[in-house]
Amino acid sequence: MSERLIFVTGNVNKLKEVKKILSDDGQPIEIDSRSLDIPEIQGTTQEVARDKCRRAAELIGGPCITEDTALCFTALNGLPGPYVKYFMESIGHEGLNNMLVGFPTKAAWALCTFAYSAGPGTEPIVFEGRTDGLIVPARGPKVFGWDAVFEPDGTGLTYAEMPDLQKNKLSHRYKALEKLRAYLQALPTEASTV
Repeated sequence: MSERLIFVTGNVNKLKEVKKILSDDGQPIEIDSRSLDIPEIQGTTQEVARDKCRRAAELIGGPCITEDTALCFTALNGLPGPYVKYFMESIGHEGLNNMLVGFPTKAAWALCTFAYSAGPGTEPIVFEGRTDGLIVPARGPKVFGWDAVFEPDGTGLTYAEMPDLQKNKLSHRYKALEKLRAYLQALPTEASTV
């Protein structure tokens, strides 16, 4: 297939990070992006990812990937989870911290779920990556979602404080993309979009 893989996103920071990670091993996977307004269902991260990817493949008429990111607080049994984007828009970095006031733990995990569809009518395949850490008062540039309040275990730095190379080697997005990359590179050439 000569079509390039479409990454459904309107987020320039995500696109930049994904392109950088997917071109990291000398066998780059070429992707283009397209911004689509796809309503998201409520559900688990995997349910949200599969539904979004299925709808995107129908709209695009070809292969695509979608990504959903969740920030999960241990004290809140995984919430805000896949709804963290709406929490960030509403209460910001300080509000995310305030949600944990009074709880004995600030432990959290970042979860990235990529879904791949070979095209309309195919069931999306899901690839997840998880990074454990803590919710901390915002440090570093506040330009990429909740990166300024998430400190991966053992680093002493928030995602926002890390150089791109360091973040891209340990992030939840990197871990999910490594699984997606392996899957795409194993596809037969005629079925591959790489």
